[in-house]
Amino acid sequence: MDCKFIEKASGAIADKYRLQILLALSEKGSLNNSDIQQMTGLSQPCVSHHVKTLIDSGLVNSQKEGRNQNLSLNKEGLKDLSGFLDKLT
Repeated sequence: MDCKFIEKASGAIADKYRLQILLALSEKGSLNNSDIQQMTGLSQPCVSHHVKTLIDSGLVNSQKEGRNQNLSLNKEGLKDLSGFLDKLT
């Protein structure tokens, strides 16, 4: 188990907006920054910060299409985090 990954991933989910983004991604499959801004009411720089944190944590994948950044869940990263949390019980 990669402790650095667990540290980043657990830090990434320790914020209500990032949790909201993860839940929306699980329901909708993909989102872009504009979708997240409308959903959360946060400013564009703040959305960019939260998105970067999620991407850097390994929980979210990003794919650029022109000026847009499409986000989706990284299922492998989520499985790794879930496996770690399961070991705690």
